[in-house]
Amino acid sequence: MGEAVALLLGVTLVAVLLQPFQLGLVRLLEGDWPRPFGLGLGAGRATRRQLARKRSLAAEAALPDPGALTEERVQRAGRAGSELRRRFPLPDHLVCPTALGNALAAIEDGAGRAYGFDAVAAWPRLYPVLGEETRAVVDDRRDALDAAARMAAVFAVTGLAAALLLARCGWWLALALIPLAAARLAYGGAVRAASAYGEAVHVAFDLHRLDLLSALCLERPTGPLPERALNAQLSDLWRQGVPLDPAVRYAPEPTQDTAPDQGPAGGTTR
Repeated sequence: MGEAVALLLGVTLVAVLLQPFQLGLVRLLEGDWPRPFGLGLGAGRATRRQLARKRSLAAEAALPDPGALTEERVQRAGRAGSELRRRFPLPDHLVCPTALGNALAAIEDGAGRAYGFDAVAAWPRLYPVLGEETRAVVDDRRDALDAAARMAAVFAVTGLAAALLLARCGWWLALALIPLAAARLAYGGAVRAASAYGEAVHVAFDLHRLDLLSALCLERPTGPLPERALNAQLSDLWRQGVPLDPAVRYAPEPTQDTAPDQGPAGGTTR
């Protein structure tokens, strides 16, 4: 009984002491590993494993000879392609050592790309102009991601600490498997939450990218090609300070033909 109480107190102490370091622990879960203690070499091996998984999904998403296609094969390829976009960034050099890191890298690489935006540069400007409903969804999914990642980090370190505390306690050592198993479950939840968060960010670009242009007092493009060209220029401006093309036009201020307290015919709005 005394050992169980000591374990409980030790685990609680570890969880409390880890609070100031949670952000750093989450960065480790994303694959931002330091080089000391052999982690640099481990990161290389883990990245190669992630690359192999990415290429396996890419092969599954590729369709063979159209004459040999079946409905089942097309559906399987579609699922693989969707998973590939959610789980991995497009360029191989952006692939991270961990599944969570890759899910987040896929958001940074893919969100807004179809419209010419660099998500890393554009997101801090887009977020303030989101509608209330879209922002609520984004915030909820981001909170779920952060909570799951912090939980995974705390459970993992707690499990390791429990293993050290119980190393000489016989079968009590098996209790350390409980927080380690919880860490594994929480990590899987964090990866799924990252995919859900990425979906919300993609939707935010779909629905509110033109609101961002309006907030910047820029004319709305007339089609996809000029939109991508303008958004690419804006991304270069925000990322590298490259000035906009002088041909970019500001939108004229809207004119009000009626007084605020009057309807279209000059009467009251009641």
